[in-house]
This record gives sequence, C-alpha cells and structure tokens, in this order.
Amino acid sequence: MAAVFFHHVVGDLTVGKPEVAELHDTDTLDDAARAIASSPEGAVPVWRPRATPDDPPSGARFIGMISALDIAAFVAAAGVGDRAMRAVVGEVVQPNPGLLREIDPGTRLIDALELMRHGVKRFLVRKSGSWKGITKRFSVLYNGKWLKNMDSTSPNAASSSRQLSSSMGFADKFCCLSREDVLRFLIGCLGALAPIPLTQISTLRAINPHYSYVEASAPAMEAIQKIPQDPCAVAVVETMPDGTRKILGDISTYKLWKCDYVSAAWALANLSAGQFVIGADENGSMSMSVLPEPPVSPSSPVEEINPGRSPRAKKFSSRSIGFQANQMSAWRMRSSFHRGRSTPLTCKSTSTLAAVMAQMLSHRATHVWVTDAESEEDGVLVGVVGYTEIFNAATRSACPSPTTS
Repeated sequence: MAAVFFHHVVGDLTVGKPEVAELHDTDTLDDAARAIASSPEGAVPVWRPRATPDDPPSGARFIGMISALDIAAFVAAAGVGDRAMRAVVGEVVQPNPGLLREIDPGTRLIDALELMRHGVKRFLVRKSGSWKGITKRFSVLYNGKWLKNMDSTSPNAASSSRQLSSSMGFADKFCCLSREDVLRFLIGCLGALAPIPLTQISTLRAINPHYSYVEASAPAMEAIQKIPQDPCAVAVVETMPDGTRKILGDISTYKLWKCDYVSAAWALANLSAGQFVIGADENGSMSMSVLPEPPVSPSSPVEEINPGRSPRAKKFSSRSIGFQANQMSAWRMRSSFHRGRSTPLTCKSTSTLAAVMAQMLSHRATHVWVTDAESEEDGVLVGVVGYTEIFNAATRSACPSPTTS
C-alpha cells in the first residue's frame, strides 16, 4: 500500500485554493451559468443564504449541486428560450446534502478518498494561514506544532479545529476541494503509487460495465431521463447486428460545460441523440448550419442575450450550432460520429491507469469511455471510467475487498 495515502492530509491540497464563492438557491440560472464556467466538473454547490453577512460557509446550509446539464434540461423543458435563464436556482437544484462533506484539514487522504468513493463530490475545508503543507503519519503541522490527527467526524475534533483556527484569526476562511483537485494531487504522486499507475485498467477492474446509453435515433431528451448521478453522462450508441454497441458520442455535463444553454436546450428538445452529439463539440458549443431557426411566436419572443449577463457567446443562430450540409446528410454513417470535434473521449481497455488519469485531467473531463482493444471494429463500447473507479483502483491495496470462499 502506498504510504502517500497515510502520510498526506486534506490540508495539503488546500494550499493556494481560493475561498468559497457561494451560489445561493435565490440566485438566477444566469448566475449559475457564470459560476459553472469557472468551476471543475461542470457543476457547483448550491447553498441557502447566510443568516448574517458574517456567516461562514457551512455544510448545514448546503443543498445540492447544479450542473450544466441540469440547466440545459430545465431550459429545454420550459420552452421559453432565454427567459428561462431568469429562473432561480432553487427551482432546478435537486436537494442532496450527501454530495458535500465538511471535514477537518487534518483528515488523512485515505479517509477523504473513502468518502469520495462513496459519493461525496466536494469537501468544505477550513483554511489556515499557517498551514505548512507538510504532513506526518497520523499527524498535521499547525504553526510549527505537531497535533494529533483526530477523527474529523467527532465533535471534539471539530471543536478543537474551530478553536485552533479562531485563535489564529482564520475562523471564517474556507475552500472547496473537488475530485479534480484530488486527481491532480495523485497525478503528482504517481511514483509513490507504483506499480498501480502502470497497470492496465482492465487488470485493476477499473472499468464500470454498467453505463447508461441511448440509441442515436432516439430523441435527445430521452437521454436526460437516463442520466446517472456519477458519472453524469449517457453514451449515444449504435447497436450492431452482433449486439455490440459502438459509441458515437455522449450527452453529459462535461460536454455541456461552458455551453450556450439556450442553443443546447433547443437542440435537446428538437434533435435526435445522434444529431445532438454531432453538433456538440469538445468545448460545449453547438453547431448546426442547415437546421431551421427555433420558432418565434408573438407569445414567446426570442430576446437578445446580454453578453454581460451570461457566459453564452452569442444568440442562437444557424452558425451558433454549425452542422455542415454534408454532415447532416452523413450523420447516419458510422464514420461521421467518430471523427471531428464531436468525437467522445475514449481509451482502450488495455490503457494504463496513469494514462486515463492524465486524459481526464488534461480534458478536465469527469469520465472516459472504454472501448474493446481486441475488437476488429473501432469504438466498441465496453464500459466507462470515472472518478470513483480511479479512486477505487488507486486505493484497492489500501482497502482490500473482502474475500469470498
């Protein structure tokens, strides 16, 4: 077992992290779109408003997470175009307090990873200006003094942490750690994790075969009904005569990150899943030059988008979504799905764990689709690898599964 999981604590990952910028359930979807554009994993935590301006962030005020896909699906269902972006976040976010956990900066990395393996997506961590970024087994260094690393879930530990931080004058400073932050830290410790990073993901049993999918001919909105919680993605596939599935693209929070939500919503409501993934490029912008403009009626006028209000680049138009005419005529062809900017992020079942980690981090993706390395056909889908699978594989020797007789 790599000692790095026991010798490092969560506080090591907070160095240089900005303070929490809260998105409240009373803010608008325009506000949420701006927050998501600058956040990892295409999603942000949502909080209840502070009772007083000096109230620190608290896990008790956390409601849930809102993602790029949540916004696009809501706007598509509302059917009123840009006006839907004026709705408040509270109308869209699904309450799920278990997605965030407030933990002590002295919590061991192995314990933090265990929480993330069981569904936690964010850590709320108290910052300390005297944090040295130096750790010791079962200990943590504050202001030059070694302290026992207490269980962050115990009341005594939480109380001691607050007293310590308060005495240093940093009582109200918090930061949020994401799974991307943990993955970036692990990438820097690959040598300490050897030989796991150089082992094939199939050998590590890191491929999740229970993925969600829709056929390319199905309506794009059908994918919304099948979106799992993690990873927040549905594969768009073509089923072959032998029963195998070829991946053509995906509909996911990652693909819609920083997108034009009004354009994406119109595409979700009016296109098939196959057409949708052709028009969604790796930056989340949409393109469909030969598709008609969304209908405009006196009862629901299309309003101009104010660039200062939203990160959306431009109003929906034939160029803002960019299918070329030859793309539309060829979208039924298998090869058209596997080339160009709409190509899904994939790896082979023989890829190493380090390669998949680097792939996810470089693309800031939440998942990588896994294709069969032994198949004669390209793109035969066998599963997906997300954060949970990576953390399970990296810590498997630390937390062995019970053996069966």
